[in-house]
Amino acid sequence: MEIWEVIARASIGDLVARYNSNGDTGRFAQVLELFADDAVMVVEDTTYEGKDEILTVFTGAQDNLRTDATDRAPAYIRHHTATHQVDFRDEAHATGRCYFQVLSPIGLDHWGRYADTYACVDGTWRFTRRHVTVDGQAPNSVFPASDG
Repeated sequence: MEIWEVIARASIGDLVARYNSNGDTGRFAQVLELFADDAVMVVEDTTYEGKDEILTVFTGAQDNLRTDATDRAPAYIRHHTATHQVDFRDEAHATGRCYFQVLSPIGLDHWGRYADTYACVDGTWRFTRRHVTVDGQAPNSVFPASDG
């Protein structure tokens, strides 16, 4: 493995971790910085193009949590990812996939898969496409239609 690949793998791992931690804590400006300007995010069958549309994925999830907090204990959300596999097309382009689980006040809320496309933009790895597939959901999920 060449040094560029070691650095790229660490950078892409950090990208995925920052997506989770910033999204879970409501730092949506920082989440949007992780996406290329022309990025696409697909959640189940809905496509969001560009950062402005992608932002609505997170603000919608936040609205669900605020609603939930009035009915139950204070709301929170914690994404956990595992089995992250990254494949490089070249030194500036890669694809990846991993599983996710989401914890909320009810426990395990929903789970699924991310399928990603990454690009190194101005020396920083960004999402160019993120496809979220929800494989399952708790009957009492805080998300009527789950958001990854």
